[in-house]
Amino acid sequence: MFVIALAASLPLWSYVAFPKSSPTSVPVTIVRLDARFDKLVPRDAKLEKIADGFTWVEGPVWNRKGQYLLFSDIPKNSVFKWKEGEGVSLFLNPSGYTGSAPFEGPEPGSNGLTYDAAGRLVLCAHGDRRIARLEPDGRKVALADRYDGKRINSPNDLVFKSNGDLYFTDPPFGLPKAFDDSRKELPFQGVYRLSTDGTVTLLIKDIKAPNGIAFSPDEKTLYVSDVDPKRAAWLAYDVKEDGTVTNGRVFFDATRWRKDPFFGPDGMKIDRHGNLFGARPGGISVFAPDGTYLGSIETGAPTSNMAWGDDGSTLYVTGGSAVYRIRLGTKGAGF
Repeated sequence: MFVIALAASLPLWSYVAFPKSSPTSVPVTIVRLDARFDKLVPRDAKLEKIADGFTWVEGPVWNRKGQYLLFSDIPKNSVFKWKEGEGVSLFLNPSGYTGSAPFEGPEPGSNGLTYDAAGRLVLCAHGDRRIARLEPDGRKVALADRYDGKRINSPNDLVFKSNGDLYFTDPPFGLPKAFDDSRKELPFQGVYRLSTDGTVTLLIKDIKAPNGIAFSPDEKTLYVSDVDPKRAAWLAYDVKEDGTVTNGRVFFDATRWRKDPFFGPDGMKIDRHGNLFGARPGGISVFAPDGTYLGSIETGAPTSNMAWGDDGSTLYVTGGSAVYRIRLGTKGAGF
């Protein structure tokens, strides 16, 4: 997601330790529109705040081996770690911009995070304008930073296909002047595939502001969110045998949730039954695979993204300055 006029990156020494705190229940409104929703969100579901005090948090990802959550604070150019019983600690700084000159814009840090099959952290690095991988020795390796010889914009979110190919969105929100930045080298905002052989393929270039991205459990559908204020929507594409996509269409219109400065839908996650949980201003909307709007989790926060964690039935949610969790009656795809 794109944030207006937030603080620039801070040096590592500027951070203070985060005190340990227990998860705290916070108000939430559950809107039930379809009987199927009751199987996904229990009647007694509670939203808990597990961490707060950040600037703009994004890109949560669950580490199954270590049983902890990582998430980006984009303006602070950092990735933080949260673990039950231990609280928050700084995991990585810098996370998205490694240049020596001060970053001119509000979003230098990493955005979306995921793990590859080998358990290495892969990051959408806004300031460095690349997809990067964190190696076990702490080095960062650039996986993709150009298409057709030109620098990509600022990768936003990403998802691995089971064959190891990485799909990612590339809006300009990490550039200091976004769409109007003179350093923007491509005339479009693309959705790409990074193949296991290192080839970067442009899949979609007619989305104004591609943002969140996810596969259906059978990987036959690719979902992409568009935060274009003139057409805020969750989009769906058929995935062909060769991994490219076709038949782009509006899965669900999101203009009803448009709210400045956040515009529309952001990150999303899919459960094992193919239901889409989509972050947007004010909360999370839940849709069946057939596009039926099942219900919503109204957090009241500018919700940015989510991650399945614990045994797969806990949804960790980033929203504004805080991180939340809610235990559900379903499990994430892959659990």
